[in-house]
Amino acid sequence: MSSTALGAHLPLLRRYARALTGSQRAGDTLVAATLQALIDSPDDAQQAPLPARVGLYRAFSQHAKGAPAAASREETGSVAAAQTRLSGLAPEGRQALLLTTLEGFTENEAAQILGRSTAELAALVAGARAEIALQSNGRVLIIEDEALIAMDLSDIVASLGHTIVGTAATAESAVAAAASYSPNLILADVQLADGSSGIAAVREILAKVSTPVIFITAFP
Repeated sequence: MSSTALGAHLPLLRRYARALTGSQRAGDTLVAATLQALIDSPDDAQQAPLPARVGLYRAFSQHAKGAPAAASREETGSVAAAQTRLSGLAPEGRQALLLTTLEGFTENEAAQILGRSTAELAALVAGARAEIALQSNGRVLIIEDEALIAMDLSDIVASLGHTIVGTAATAESAVAAAASYSPNLILADVQLADGSSGIAAVREILAKVSTPVIFITAFP
């Protein structure tokens, strides 16, 4: 594998290594070890006639086997949340998912990189996706004074795989429920049963915790 071919793919490999480990420093350590191995034994990367990028990632995967993935301290927001979910995956499943999503390899290419059959690779990806789906289940608080609407919303949310931690019909009970159940999503009506305001309730809740809120209302 020529140095020109290596150089063209290194930025992408560094991106993959960062996502895999949760740290650019840890990822670069694995990339450096891979490059040193290729320098020491240049024929090892091409035991089979593979495209340059596939061969490079295959060599990298030998050094990344079992590599732990920590929740990243270098990212924020949704990227950090995604990294946290990735860190909970088994190492090979994490590699399979990243290779076929972030890096855009076909299942056949990813299978060659990991030394697996295409069927085994597909199973690894499916397992990783299932694990992430379980991790992504939300704890939802519903603030709604109409009992039938609250029941309907609860059914919809539960059918999507999330957990209803509580329902509240007044601002006071909504604030208390949020403190008790620590939801990671709130669905809120605007006008509540006792004339109180869902907006005021959410404002009080958000003064204490950071939680996404979706307002659902027919109130003009």
